[in-house]
Amino acid sequence: MQEKLSFHLDNKPSGMYIESKNLKIKYFEHYFNDKECQYYFQELLEKTSWNDPNSISWGRIKPYKRGVAWYGDEKKVYSYSGITVKPFPWNSVLIEIKNKIEKAFTVEYNSVLLNDYVTGDIGMGWHSDDEKELGYNPIIGSVSFGAERDFHLKHKTEKDLEKIKIVLKNGSFLVMYGSTQQYWQHHIPARKRIKERRINLTFRRII
Repeated sequence: MQEKLSFHLDNKPSGMYIESKNLKIKYFEHYFNDKECQYYFQELLEKTSWNDPNSISWGRIKPYKRGVAWYGDEKKVYSYSGITVKPFPWNSVLIEIKNKIEKAFTVEYNSVLLNDYVTGDIGMGWHSDDEKELGYNPIIGSVSFGAERDFHLKHKTEKDLEKIKIVLKNGSFLVMYGSTQQYWQHHIPARKRIKERRINLTFRRII
């Protein structure tokens, strides 16, 4: 018998908690307004150093179909999925977004990974943000601008637990915290019918 998910609203109108066994998520469906979404999307698209060879070491794997960039405090190097990324210094747009999301959750981020999904043909496989650089029970903050995309989660070992699907909307902000990264995986499935672009920012704290 599948364990039922728990949903309840925060004191902020757009805030919702989603909870299951070993999983804690806080989701703001419209954290950024329409004008902010349009502005940040264009600024990030034009001013981000996507797939810069001076920042990214690809190892033995081929470069991703999606654009990738890493920004953060000095020396906050991050390694995941066969690549190593060295941070570009924060720019004014990223600092604005960082400052705004830090008001919703008690955490100070020191780095951010940006992904550019040009169309729905591009997705991301099952994974957890559990690299050693992130420490124990990391708090991951995910911001989305552009096309709506499905976000799926599943427990790593308990197959009877209900899988979770969240539609990440333009201007949404999602926080994964507690033991979520230890016990759950998440992914973005490809959706060929989606032709629009999505830019995602996942804020992290490298220790």
